[in-house]
Amino acid sequence: MGRIAGVTAAETRERLLRAAAEAFARRGYDGTRVADIAAAAGVSNGALYAHFGSKAELLVAALRAHGPQLLARLFAADPDRPITELLTVIGRGLPRRRDAHGYLIVEALVAARRDEDVARPMRDYVGERADRLAGLVRTAQDDGELDGALSPDALSHFCLLLAMGSALVTPDLHPVDDGEWAALLARVVAALSPAESTERPPAPGGGTGRPPAPADGTAERAPGPGDGTATRTPAPAGPARARTSAPAGTTAQRGAPQ
Repeated sequence: MGRIAGVTAAETRERLLRAAAEAFARRGYDGTRVADIAAAAGVSNGALYAHFGSKAELLVAALRAHGPQLLARLFAADPDRPITELLTVIGRGLPRRRDAHGYLIVEALVAARRDEDVARPMRDYVGERADRLAGLVRTAQDDGELDGALSPDALSHFCLLLAMGSALVTPDLHPVDDGEWAALLARVVAALSPAESTERPPAPGGGTGRPPAPADGTAERAPGPGDGTATRTPAPAGPARARTSAPAGTTAQRGAPQ
């Protein structure tokens, strides 16, 4: 059984990737034979190896093609949607049950722990996902959605930990209430947003809720030790905190993540 008549090389490759994703997700990396994947795709072992050099290469290629793609689909549907909203939508679905392809990442991660041939391409795959997330974080910082003082690399790593960990802690192991999870995510996003002004809200009647400042532009200080009097120091010339800008050269263009 060689190449199927009337089927292009690209179509054969896609057949193999689809068959591999289903087999690895269902039977695991160690429980899946190359011959099983070739048979499911309707090609010979030789045809499979013409496209992929090893079972490990095929595993990671299947993960790229048929692994989690929700972020890419949401982004393609609405490229101008705030990035924090996109990430929040994905975050809300993390505790829910996944389809078979959603567990492909679990098999790849487990295999990477045992087999260096899998670990090498998996490091590349995880690094690519981290880089794309970090790019989205930088774009969100440039748009004022996220605090510019945050490390894009650290935040992207945090997102990866949540996403990949959710594939391991499934609802049948430990469920969580959807409303409580959504409320927690909202608090997290608020904490990552640019810091708000520290000014107190207006007091009833339009005031600031603070004692009026002296007419000479100085601010009163509490009495010093033992002097029994209040001294005055110059009032601050600017806001209490200046927002830190993102490092130069880190601006990311909005491109559809994979």
